[in-house]
Amino acid sequence: MATIQPTGVKIAHPERLFIGGAWVAPLAGGAIEVISPHTERVSAVVAEAREADMDRAVAAARKAFDEGPWPTMPVAERAAIIRKMAVLLAERQDELAAAFTAEIGALCTFAPFAASSSTTTLANYADIGEAYAWETRQPSTVPGHTTILLREPVGVVAAIAPWNMPYAIMVQKIAPALICGCTVIMKPAPETPLEAYILAEAAEAAGIPPGVLNLVTGHRDASDHLVRNRGVDKISFTGSTVAGKRIASVAGERIARVTLELGGKSPAVVLDDFPTEAAGQILARTITVLSGQVCAMLSRAIVPASRIGAIADAIAAEMQKVRIGSPLDPATEMGPIALKRQIERIEHYVESGKREGARLVTGGKRPVHMDVGYYYEPTLFTDVDNSMTIAREEIFGPVLALIPANDLNHAIQLANDSDFGLNSAVLSNDPDAAYAVGRRLRTGNVGQNGLKCDFSQPFGGFKQSGVGREGGVEGLMPYIELKAMQIEMA
Repeated sequence: MATIQPTGVKIAHPERLFIGGAWVAPLAGGAIEVISPHTERVSAVVAEAREADMDRAVAAARKAFDEGPWPTMPVAERAAIIRKMAVLLAERQDELAAAFTAEIGALCTFAPFAASSSTTTLANYADIGEAYAWETRQPSTVPGHTTILLREPVGVVAAIAPWNMPYAIMVQKIAPALICGCTVIMKPAPETPLEAYILAEAAEAAGIPPGVLNLVTGHRDASDHLVRNRGVDKISFTGSTVAGKRIASVAGERIARVTLELGGKSPAVVLDDFPTEAAGQILARTITVLSGQVCAMLSRAIVPASRIGAIADAIAAEMQKVRIGSPLDPATEMGPIALKRQIERIEHYVESGKREGARLVTGGKRPVHMDVGYYYEPTLFTDVDNSMTIAREEIFGPVLALIPANDLNHAIQLANDSDFGLNSAVLSNDPDAAYAVGRRLRTGNVGQNGLKCDFSQPFGGFKQSGVGREGGVEGLMPYIELKAMQIEMA
């Protein structure tokens, strides 16, 4: 297999998988090519795991969980290894950032921050785990007995991360799983495998026992096989709602545990007190974050009908100022779309919006000055009806739909009229009003005046946006089974 890695990334064994504490060749000898969205050329090549490799990884994780010592190790010892991993990863921050930029075109100004904050999340879970009450005692209704409540690890975890934030989301899965005493199989998206390799190398260097953390990089069929393996106790998946439904149905066949962080069509409700220019700046600059490829993206703006023209003009003016260009240029404000199929998906939705009667205000095409790479202009539609496809379905790109509301109650009705319920925002300078409206929104997260999610706190959604939460102390819950013991105690 040809060895190709992005500039600044030094993975020791890209042609191998990490299973049972060893770097092993894939049984079928396959390879996965990672395509740069900036150059449209191969930027990396890694091993491809197929079904038999998935089974090997599950067997290794199963043995490590069933025979130990990880699940029965004192939490302080697990925490020490996790902290050592975090130190090693902090030393490789530049590599993690370079991988992020090479894989999906994350801006060079943003990628280092994303890497460092995610490494901090890993270290924080060591602290959370040491402070957590793994065993508590309370009076029992059984005479002469005491109830001992034990929080035990759920077992073998398949951690399946998406391509848009590969390092951050994988860490949000493996950090709580590991501190709880679970063993883990990392399955990154085939488009973004590099950060998972660096995680596996850090775990090995930190002295994690064999089989506790495994890495398999494969395509959809192999991933489906992993999900179906009866040796997997828990599946933690972040990705599309379509894929999440599939995983939930497969897990339901054996009542396997699942955490699903899925799609969104998140509304931003603009109140009457919020200035037009400020609304334009926030909404335009939000939809261009990571080129709109954020599950919690504010992709629907619900505004007073009397102000829709003025707010549309303000958003369009700000969108037209956005500097589109190479993610390696510090002056760039929006880089490429991550994948060829994703830019084609965006183009499909833009055509759908025009066909269904929405008015295209700005954008809606590839920029003329970028003839190589998957680049797309920030795009605004106005006069959008909430029943239109661009208002109902997740586009996952820099496309904003502006929806008029007759009054506040109508705005909240429109915001909640969605299959999704991941995130939302209230644009108002009145905290009391923002709180009051936020309480009425059927979403797992609400921010005042922008996209403001604190990933150190519980994150997840209502309705088809998922099941469960990640982040904070509550992020431990999906990786814990509760056991109640009735013991005779004096």
